[in-house]
Parts: sequence; C-alpha cells; structure tokens
Amino acid sequence: MSESVLPRDEQAPAQRHLGWALVLISTAQLMVVLDSTIANIALPHIKTDLHFSDANLQWIVTGYALAFGGFLLLGGRLGDLYGRRRIFMTGVTVFAIASLLGGFAQNELMLLGSRGLQGLGAAMASPAALALIATTFPAGPARSRAFAVYAAVSGVGGAVGLLLGGWLTGSDLSVFGHHLSGWRLTFLFNVPIGLVAAAMAPRVLPESERHTGWLDVPGAITATLGLLSIVFGLSRAAEADYGWDAPSTWLFLAVGVALLVAFLMLETRQEHPLLPFRVFSNRTRAASFVAMMFMPAAMFATFYFLSLFIQDVVGYSPLKTGFAFLPFPLGMVIAATASSKLIGRVDPRFLAGPGTLVAAFAMFMYSRITVDDSPAHLAKVALDGGHLGADTINYWTDLLPWIFLMALGMGFTFIPLTLTAVHHLRLEDTGIGSGVLNTMQQVGGAIGLATLATVSIHAATDWFSGLKPAPQGQDPALIHRFQEVAGQAAFTQGATTAFLAGSVLVLIASAVVWSTLNVKHTELATDGPGAAAPH
Repeated sequence: MSESVLPRDEQAPAQRHLGWALVLISTAQLMVVLDSTIANIALPHIKTDLHFSDANLQWIVTGYALAFGGFLLLGGRLGDLYGRRRIFMTGVTVFAIASLLGGFAQNELMLLGSRGLQGLGAAMASPAALALIATTFPAGPARSRAFAVYAAVSGVGGAVGLLLGGWLTGSDLSVFGHHLSGWRLTFLFNVPIGLVAAAMAPRVLPESERHTGWLDVPGAITATLGLLSIVFGLSRAAEADYGWDAPSTWLFLAVGVALLVAFLMLETRQEHPLLPFRVFSNRTRAASFVAMMFMPAAMFATFYFLSLFIQDVVGYSPLKTGFAFLPFPLGMVIAATASSKLIGRVDPRFLAGPGTLVAAFAMFMYSRITVDDSPAHLAKVALDGGHLGADTINYWTDLLPWIFLMALGMGFTFIPLTLTAVHHLRLEDTGIGSGVLNTMQQVGGAIGLATLATVSIHAATDWFSGLKPAPQGQDPALIHRFQEVAGQAAFTQGATTAFLAGSVLVLIASAVVWSTLNVKHTELATDGPGAAAPH
C-alpha cells in the first residue's frame, strides 16, 4: 500500500535534468565508495599525528565498513518509507558533516566516531542513489546507460580512492594561517561535494512514492552493535595489555554473539524484517552470499597491509603508493569484462572457482615477501637512515604481479557471484537481495580485516620478543632509529602472516563455490528475477 506525495506531472522527470541527475547520483556514489579506500594511504600519517595504536589503526577502515554494512538495509528501508530523494539528501549531508568532523579530529575517538557517522550517511545515500536511477530514468536505453555508469563508478571507486588518497595525503594546506596535514584533506574534500549534492537534489531528482510500513530499528541496532562488539573483542585480543587471556576480550565476543542471536530472533518475528530469511532459501544464492563474505576480507587486507608496507617498509611517498595500486583496477576491468562475456557460455562455478583460486594464490605470494631482518642489517639500515625494504623489495617482481593477479581473481569471482546472488529472486525481492549482498561484502570485509589485523599484531609481537636489545652506551638517537627499523621488520612479519591467513579465508570461499554453486549458465540466461521459483 502506498500513497503518492507529488502530483503525477511533477513525478515525471524533466528530460533536460537527466544528465545532471546522473552526474549528481554518480558523484555521490563515487564519494561513498572511494571512502572505503581513500584513508588507507593516509594511515601511517594518521597514526603518527593522532598517536593511534597498532590495534586501533584498523578501526579507521573497519569502523566505516561496519557502520556502512550494518545500516545499509535500514537505509534502503528508510528510502521506501520516507522518500528516496529525502533520504539521499539526508545521507549525503550526514556524510559531509562527518567528513568535516574527521578532517578536524584531534584524537582517536573523534576520528573513529566520524568514520562511523560517515558509514551511517553512506548507508542512507547509497541504496537511495541506486533506487533513484530506476525512478528518475525512463525504462529503456536511458536507464540502461545510467545503470552502466553507476556500476562503472562503483567498480573503479576503490582505485580512485587510493590515487586520490595518495595525492591528498602528500599535499599540505594552510587555512587562515593554520597548517593542515595532508591526510586531513582526504576527509575535508568530501564536505563541499556532499553539501552541493544535497542542495542540487531537489532541482534535478524527483521524489519517490512513500510507502506505509514499520522500520526495523531494533534489528539494525542489535546487528550493528553485535558486529561492533565482536570486532572490538578481536582488536582487544591483539593488544598486549589484554590478549586472549583477558576476561574482557571474551566478554565483548560473547556479547557480540548474544546480540547477533537476538537479531536473528527479532527478524523471525518482524513483519518487515531487515534480513528476510527467504533470500537464503535458495542454495545457489546462499552459497553466493557466504563466498562474498569471505572474498572482501582478502581485498580489504590487500589495501590495508600493502599500503602500510609500501610506505613504511619500502619507503614510497603517498602519491607513489597510490600509483603502485594502478594494476588493481586494470586487472579488475580486464577480468570483469571477460567474465561478463563468458557467463553466457560458462557455468558460474567454472568462472568464480578458478577466480578464487587465483586470488588465494596471489594472497599466498604476498605472504612470501621477505626482507633481511638480521640484527646486522637492521643496524646498517638504522645507521644509513633508510627504509628496510628500499633496497631489497623490487616493486616490478615482488609486488606488481600479485596485485594484478589478485585483481584478476577478484574480477572473475565478483561478476558471477553477483549474478547468482539474485538468481531465482522474485521481482519484489531483488532490492533486498542486492542490499543483503552489499551488506555481506562490507561486514565480511570488516570482520575479516579485524581478524587478520589480530593475527598480524600477534605475529609482529612474537617477532619483537625474540629481538635482542641494543647494547647499552650507544647513541640514544641511533638506538631509537634501530627500534624504528626493527618495527618495520616486525610489521613485515605480521603482514605476511596475515596474508597467509587471508589465503586460507579465500580457499574457504573457493570450497563453497566448488561444492555448492551448481547453477548452469543456461539457467541464468533464461531465469529472470521475476520468474517463478521455489522459495
């Protein structure tokens, strides 16, 4: 049941506004997507300026992803109930305000709070943006082109974030005589974009119909707090002051599990649940969701650990680090194009299966990256004032092949799994299915990165514990420099261990694909979303 909020003639989009509408929607979506990666390049600088601990640093990435994923389904429902243009405007405004807070953050808590608020804004704006394409553009070529532009923006957004993050982090700005570190610009640049998008929306976007129904706020709160508690417990396990033996670690993990159980129980009793269990009833679709929870962990880890390694250990500048990731979008485009053409002739299992294996191999090769961490070499690098991996890591042979290979594996995996995730969905459930898929990706990536960060910190701590202390009586500045270089060696040990664990996560996704993804390519070609299907 629904009621129109605008006269019919006002609901019809003006043709002259379609171009501006697409620019507006695509810009907002690009802003949301690139913020998943833009802060990665800035991490070393944020860590230094705001005195982040190693355990808390990953929250800059996971905090955004958890809030984004945790509230994504709620954001879509808000658009249905209160109008998608209104929620789109609210979302980009919240995102802009949160970015302003992050740009002027003075401590860990303020920055992490702003990242969570950014995630909430993104969760409101992103589903509304996608739905607005369907309601703004007329069916046919215009709508198809708009969806193609939207998909392209979403696909390259992560890579754009890395390049833009590298450029902004390497820049400096003075405002009213006050110096602003470059990393702050990665947040502040969102502010004018978000505010302009919110102001322009009423001029070029029509409002959608509003629908009656209930908002599953308890479900959104229990799910998001449960995930936050689990990730916080994992981060506590990585801290030297707590670890796995601390009762508080297990308390947070137990509370998180209890909240997620409460969420599942709530969803079974809701008339309009955030997570309708019927979308998991099809085996192929359920397998796609599970695999798509594990795969983003590998991609999050690639961006997180490699961006730190390339800057802190190899010694690249932020901008050069951003360019070092260029093979990733190139590989994604090649693989996505090829898999899109092959999906009409090859079963999804035989595209996604090899794709997961290729990605797992790339992760394994990341784990084979080595530096000379002998005490004599550490002392030499400390004396020379360089970076531990500057002379031993060759980008063209040690990094580029595996970055490119990882992208190929991801591209051959994501396209088939995205199609099978909406396989046999009824027409009225296609929006829910897409929302669940996006939620699985964000949540899976956040929990996966938190797990791998814990593995990394434990491995780095173990390496450090075996390092002999510097001899007494040496120059204090040299001893401090030696500790810095030793920290680079410890981080390398931790990151490579995390990559090895990440390859195992990808192999789990591979096992799910090979064992349960049985749908045929001929079935995908003939079975549209509205087809009758068993549920």
